[in-house]
Amino acid sequence: MRYFLELNYRGTDFHGWQKQPNAPTIQEELERAFGVILRQPLEIIGSSRTDAGVHAEQQFAHFDVPEPLPAPDRLIHGINSVLPNSIAVKNLTLVKDDVHSRFAATHRCYQYRIVYQRNPFLVDLAHTYRPILDVQKMNEAAKLLLQYEDFECFSKIHTDVKTFICQIAFAYWEPTALGITFHIKANRFLRGMVRAIVGTLLEVGRGRMSIEQFEQIIISKNRKNAAAQAPACGLFLTEVGYEWNELLN
Repeated sequence: MRYFLELNYRGTDFHGWQKQPNAPTIQEELERAFGVILRQPLEIIGSSRTDAGVHAEQQFAHFDVPEPLPAPDRLIHGINSVLPNSIAVKNLTLVKDDVHSRFAATHRCYQYRIVYQRNPFLVDLAHTYRPILDVQKMNEAAKLLLQYEDFECFSKIHTDVKTFICQIAFAYWEPTALGITFHIKANRFLRGMVRAIVGTLLEVGRGRMSIEQFEQIIISKNRKNAAAQAPACGLFLTEVGYEWNELLN
C-alpha cells in the first residue's frame, strides 16, 4: 500500500533531501523515524530534491507498506516525537499504488526571500542583501522567463537530466516589509535553477547586467554565462501541486 506524506522542514542543518554518505539529510531522518515507529525499514521518495540549506514549507513524499497504517493522527504524533525539531510531518494520505510523488506533481512553487538589514530572527531563513536594487527592471527581466522553455543556462552542470525543458507559469519579485521576495511556479525545476535565476536577476537589479543581456543568457543555454547562485538560506519550496482526484483510491 502506498502513502503520500506531507511535511515541512528547515533545511539549515541538512545536506539536502537525498541520502548521502556521512552527511545528515531529510530523507535519512524520515526513514529513521518511520523505522523506529513502524518497526520496519522503508524507503521514502521525495517529490523534490532540495539542496543543502534549502527549506520547505510544503514537501511531499511517498512510501510503501504491506498493510494499512493504523490511526494516522497517532502515527504522525509518534513520528514527530522522534524527528529533529527542524522537520515536521503534517499529513498521511493513502493513494493508488502506482502514484509517484515526484512524477505525479503538476507544479511546484518556490520563493526566494531577501531582507535588506541583518535580522537575528531570520538567520538562515533569508538572504541579507544590502545593495540598492531596481526591482522594476528585475521584474521586466523575470517576465522573459515565461517566453522560454529551455533553461540549461540556469542548471547545474553534469546533471543526469534528460531534458532542460521547464514550463514557467509565473516569475516575479514582490516587495515585503523587510525586503523583497521572488515568486516562481513551474511544472518542474532543474538542479540549482531557482538560485541561479535569482543570482542573475540580482545582477540586473544592481545595474551590472541589462535586460537584453539577461535574455541572451537564456538563449545561450550556457551556465557559464549566468551569475553565481544566490545562497541557499533564502530559498523555500512553498507548494507542490497534484490532481488529487486522480491519486486517491
